[in-house]
Amino acid sequence: MIIRFISQPPTLQPSPKPKPPSLNPKNRIFTATTTTDSGILFRQKILYLKGLKVNPTKALHKNPDFRSASLQTLKSVESCLSSMGINRSDFGRIFDMYPQLLTCDPHADLYPVFDFLLTHVGLEFLDIPKSIVRCPRLLTSNVEAQLKPTLWFLTKLGFVAPNRITSQTTMLLVSNVRYTLIPKLDYLMGLGFEYEEVVNMVLRSPGLLTFSIENNFKPKVAYFLNEMKGDLGDLKRFPQYFSYSLEGKIKPRHRLLADNGIRVPVWDMLKVSDGEFTARLIEARLKLGDKRL
Repeated sequence: MIIRFISQPPTLQPSPKPKPPSLNPKNRIFTATTTTDSGILFRQKILYLKGLKVNPTKALHKNPDFRSASLQTLKSVESCLSSMGINRSDFGRIFDMYPQLLTCDPHADLYPVFDFLLTHVGLEFLDIPKSIVRCPRLLTSNVEAQLKPTLWFLTKLGFVAPNRITSQTTMLLVSNVRYTLIPKLDYLMGLGFEYEEVVNMVLRSPGLLTFSIENNFKPKVAYFLNEMKGDLGDLKRFPQYFSYSLEGKIKPRHRLLADNGIRVPVWDMLKVSDGEFTARLIEARLKLGDKRL
């Protein structure tokens, strides 16, 4: 006996109406993903700065372009500096001083400076990092408008051959000829020195061209003439006098000598270490004591 099951035709049910998309943030896949990606990328750039020991707040404030720049842009600048021998440990100081470098174009802004230092100044490749670390401002200086005119002036002044610009004096290249260098030469000549004497002074002590007239030259000259009763000829022979701290070394040492009735040339007063100065002071006092006996 065969039993057949005859199925009933299926009942057609109306299709359910599509539900509106949920407003639950978990279901907003596209919007959430876009926002999160932007946040992650920005966070990566902040972490990158912190890894270089750069203050992110300062960088954002001084370089608004940082916010929209890609991480690859930042790393291209790092790659450029590394290719010139600059250690990553120095990047923090460089970028913290000049955050605008973070988003610069290495080929348009940085490599021309390096080429200038190598080709026109004549630095050795190994001296490039020393120059940049000593004076990061070189990287923000325009070659044609700033660096070349200043190099020409310094060359005419006498910074050639044994006195040529080195990694220790490349900082002079960022100085404005008309408003910075010439006024300092004029001030020194105003003290009574001849032009040739002033040139010889700055060649022997190039730091003179980096010192402030108001904050360095004037107070030190006044103390030298009024308190030390010095001869300007001694400054011509020892221009390094201006490189010593007035409050930290010149005044304390001079007063110790004056209080003990001892007078020595300015170079003997300043060139020795603290320990050597103390030893010489004691020796001089003993000699004075013997003479009084």
